[in-house]
Amino acid sequence: MTTVISEQTLSGVGVLDKASLLLGVLEKGPASLSRLVSDTGLKRPTVHRLVLALERLRLLARDAQGRFILGPRLGVMAVQACQDRLVTVAEPVLSELRDRTGANARLYRRHGNVRVCVAEAQAYGSPAGHDRAAVGAAFPMSAGPASQVLLAWERPDELNAGLRGAQFTAAVLSGVRRQGWAQSIGGREHPGAAVAAPVRDPGGRVVAAVSISGPTTRLTTAPGRRYGGAVVDAAIRIAGGFVP
Repeated sequence: MTTVISEQTLSGVGVLDKASLLLGVLEKGPASLSRLVSDTGLKRPTVHRLVLALERLRLLARDAQGRFILGPRLGVMAVQACQDRLVTVAEPVLSELRDRTGANARLYRRHGNVRVCVAEAQAYGSPAGHDRAAVGAAFPMSAGPASQVLLAWERPDELNAGLRGAQFTAAVLSGVRRQGWAQSIGGREHPGAAVAAPVRDPGGRVVAAVSISGPTTRLTTAPGRRYGGAVVDAAIRIAGGFVP
């Protein structure tokens, strides 16, 4: 099905509008070259030329199946756009959460089909290369407790769309809403343990996720039971100082 762009989102510069079409498709998830052609209505040679150029600029990348995905440079740009009151308030809270739990503490915001780390307080003595999610790093919304809390309170249509291809189920998200936090033990993204809780704006909308992660020797095999309250408290403190 061909994607339609409204006049309000057209720049009048042909190559930019075509690139915007491609990014709009990929915002919904990975796509093959054929899928990009069919969803945008652009000619295959045009799509091929543009995706290769965007890939060279690191605005696009490829997943393990060779499909096109949003690139790492977009994550860095998103971080720059998110240097707002939320991040300013979060930084000292994350440092205190790290000191309280001995774990890496991070703040994530959702951007389409990915979540981006916008603030971090790394645990002291963390081994190089272990559990790294530096500011600007982007991760798919299909896995991890931070993704779960960013998705759990979405509208039903958005929630159902997010569950397609996800490593968690609707029942898991129901549990997240009930207890107010999400956890993982031995996941692909964090081979240790992780806990996350939602940050809400004054209207109650979930705008970010606070997460801690580290080895199970530190967080135990029941990280939510032990540290869920601390992560929820941190999320509430960040929300209390957040002025959109």
